[in-house]
Amino acid sequence: MSSKKPARPAKPPGPWVLLAAWGPCGYAPVAPGTVGTLGAVPLYLALSRLPTAAYAAVTLALLAVAIPAADRAGRYWGVADASPIVVDEVVGYLVTMALVPFSWRAAAAGFVLFRLLDVTKPWPASAFDRVKSGVGVVMDDVAAGAWAAAALVGLRALGVLP
Repeated sequence: MSSKKPARPAKPPGPWVLLAAWGPCGYAPVAPGTVGTLGAVPLYLALSRLPTAAYAAVTLALLAVAIPAADRAGRYWGVADASPIVVDEVVGYLVTMALVPFSWRAAAAGFVLFRLLDVTKPWPASAFDRVKSGVGVVMDDVAAGAWAAAALVGLRALGVLP
């Protein structure tokens, strides 16, 4: 499998592929990763009302299904990290927001930080990015989300975020 440009599959997408695309988000003609992250915000809003343990459990459950979904979608499109695969952005954004209480400022800051770190891929995200499978596709975003979460915690400690 090559790098990013997906092939035109002969058959319609199944449920795993649609999950990997986070519904219509991955099919955005421009910046599907950004659109996928935007598509994570409503889920974050719903989860932010849960106790921390429940938030973590849902995030881990989504991580557990995102890996095989990304793997199957990569085979479907013939590209391990095809641009329509955005469930990794959803998981990464949930990781980003896991340690901060809800506020619109924190949600926006987390969005910007996650996108920046997902694009720049600081280690270990860069190492995971070289793994061309569902594990690599998802875990590079989890790593970027962990860096973004640390940055959000730092911004809170500095009093920049509530």
